[in-house]
Amino acid sequence: MPIASTNPYTGRVLRRFRPEGAAKIERRLALAQRAARAWAGTTFAERAGVLRRAAALLRERQEGFARLMALEMGKPLADGRAETLKCAACCDYYAEHAERFLADEVVKTDAGRSFISYQPLGVVLAVMPWNFPLWQVVRFAAPALMAGNVGLLKHASNVPQCALALEKVLHDAGLPKAAFQALLVESDAVPGLIADARVAAVTLTGSEAAGAAVAAAAGQHIKKTVLELGGSDPFIVLADADLPAAARTAAQSRMLNAGQSCIAAKRFIVEKPVLREFIRLLKGHLQALRPGDPLAPATQYGPLARPDLADELAQQVADSVAQGATIELVGGQPHPHSARFAPIILSNVRPGQRAYTEEFFGPVALVITAKNAADAVRIANDSRFGLGAAVWTADVARGEAMARQIESGAVFVNGLVKSMNELPFGGVKKSGYGRELSYLGIREFVNCKAVWVGGA
Repeated sequence: MPIASTNPYTGRVLRRFRPEGAAKIERRLALAQRAARAWAGTTFAERAGVLRRAAALLRERQEGFARLMALEMGKPLADGRAETLKCAACCDYYAEHAERFLADEVVKTDAGRSFISYQPLGVVLAVMPWNFPLWQVVRFAAPALMAGNVGLLKHASNVPQCALALEKVLHDAGLPKAAFQALLVESDAVPGLIADARVAAVTLTGSEAAGAAVAAAAGQHIKKTVLELGGSDPFIVLADADLPAAARTAAQSRMLNAGQSCIAAKRFIVEKPVLREFIRLLKGHLQALRPGDPLAPATQYGPLARPDLADELAQQVADSVAQGATIELVGGQPHPHSARFAPIILSNVRPGQRAYTEEFFGPVALVITAKNAADAVRIANDSRFGLGAAVWTADVARGEAMARQIESGAVFVNGLVKSMNELPFGGVKKSGYGRELSYLGIREFVNCKAVWVGGA
């Protein structure tokens, strides 16, 4: 895929970039290797100073970032501002807590003194997606940099200006230029980067296929990886749930980023007695949302990021309907090859349909009927994915018990599934492995070194 900024709402190409060649990539790797040695020698206080300045710059430049995301991938301005501020908070969070998260841990053994020490690995390659073009990068970069690592960013080919703008923020904040570099390269350059001895580890957020390819390449060269992949998140609604609140949150979750979120609720598993009322309420909320130009202040959801993504989603819907799913809310593309896509609700979703087994990465709500709470958990786990999940019930104790049974990296009871600095983020099964955020996230790309000291 060519490296270019294309406005998905208008279809206009804004800017094209020539992919970097082998000679420039080699220079960047050499610079990153030298920067890794130098940055690892800095103190936590020095690193925190850079991250806090980056947070301040993100807040100052939020309007520019919001506009850039609207133009490059169709995110409404309000959502772009919120994403930028979330990135700033993440920088501040790790600036505040990294030293404590990575402090030596004394362990009682037969030694005079023994402890676990956390030390940076070096150069970390990040292969990042377009759907949250700032947040996906910062939630890797903030902990990695605070741990003493340096970063090479291979961003999605349709958000190059976001990649360069974020690189500039970190450099303007005082980070040595070689300690974070945005590489304008195509996907076929990734295997060579992983193979290079100067790259110590790889993190990827993206599709199941991309994750498998990166994991295979990294495994061949015995390199640590963290993978955050797709999700078909279950949203369980029991008969005793607060239906108005559940339906309102369901619509919000499904339409987050025009439905282009790994942890957006996608499979709505509803107990039969409240099924029709839930669909009625959900339909009302989805119909009330205002589509439009992402640059218009009143717009609540914009287009999908690329026309080919909308085409594929439309095909998934068509195939599912042919396989027996029922359309409860008519939507979709105004015409083929358009990136615009209105919300759809499909009910009567059953095994054997694409809607039952695949991730629908866009504004399509898939409603599945459950006989009872146990059946709802069974259906939730009947998926190759396991990223996030939600349970809605008036019985909080039952909700917590169900949360423990659901196979996913996170479960929210009576709330919107979201990523947050304080809690680890990641999945199980085909949704990937490893964790971002919290104290677990900063420990992914460090050497957990055991030190045993004999004597008195």
